[in-house]
Amino acid sequence: MSRFLRASVFLLLLASCGGGEFSAPRNLDSACSIVRERPKYYRAMKATERRWGIPVSVQMATIHQESRFIGDAKTPHKYLLGIIPMGRQSSAFGYSQALDGTWEEYRKEQRRYSARRDRISDATDFMGWYMDKSEKGLGISKWDARGHYLAYHEGRTGFARGSYKNKPWLLAVADKVADREYLYRSQLASCRR
Repeated sequence: MSRFLRASVFLLLLASCGGGEFSAPRNLDSACSIVRERPKYYRAMKATERRWGIPVSVQMATIHQESRFIGDAKTPHKYLLGIIPMGRQSSAFGYSQALDGTWEEYRKEQRRYSARRDRISDATDFMGWYMDKSEKGLGISKWDARGHYLAYHEGRTGFARGSYKNKPWLLAVADKVADREYLYRSQLASCRR
């Protein structure tokens, strides 16, 4: 085999192994299935729970709502006149859908300069950091998935002002997050047996 052909095959194999696992787990309605399929996710969430006190079920429900567990998730494009692309709706990216500015604040404050939004361990640590600040600054219980989702979506300042109160669609989404957290918590308790 020629050197060029060998090098090409090697690069092809290397490229196929590279990158992250950005697709969603198969069954998003089963916490046990997610944990079995992606044990790395569970380890990351347990580490966040130990460090920041945010329960795994709260993290899972928030990630489900934000990205459906897709590591490289981005917001949809905006269009002018329905056809001319005008960029994305926001800078939200990754599992946690963290915005650029908030992500940079986290990286600087935590001195985690190599942290990436498409790496599950970094994304869950970010969420733990953010929710811990919400508990301390806004009094939201670490178990309150609904409250944390509203503060996460609106920002802590928006939450403190009550900006979510005039958004019935957002309140409905927050209720779904709370319902999913309860479902995941129940499932996690039973699948550990």
